[in-house]
Amino acid sequence: MDLTVIAYVIYLLVSVALTIWVARTLSQNGRIFLADVLHGNEKLADAVNHLLVVGFYLVNLGFVALYLSQDEEIVDARGVFEALSTKIGVVLLVLGAMHLGNVYVLNKIRRRGIMEREQQPPVPPQDWVAPAVGA
Repeated sequence: MDLTVIAYVIYLLVSVALTIWVARTLSQNGRIFLADVLHGNEKLADAVNHLLVVGFYLVNLGFVALYLSQDEEIVDARGVFEALSTKIGVVLLVLGAMHLGNVYVLNKIRRRGIMEREQQPPVPPQDWVAPAVGA
């Protein structure tokens, strides 16, 4: 069997496994964060979490597929390791960037929710005062 094909198979197995692991980790821990951001609305948090995970899979698996091709033919075991280290390293960097992007966006949403909560008065108004006429 051609070493390039072996490198492709190993790359796909490792990249897909890493993508699934990161997505599951984000999903499990992100759900709690989303519930806080969405003021305890569990159903909405689950829906948003699921949509984020689907988007994460689509972007990352699409990148893995596009990055599959190899320009050079791999002729020995060293070439397999070099090709795999480059490809898997780039996939890891993309996964990390996607993770940081998700955390950044969710943190912005959370901060916005906190600011909205702080703008409301601590107690409801108890009386009404008419404006002074001619003052």
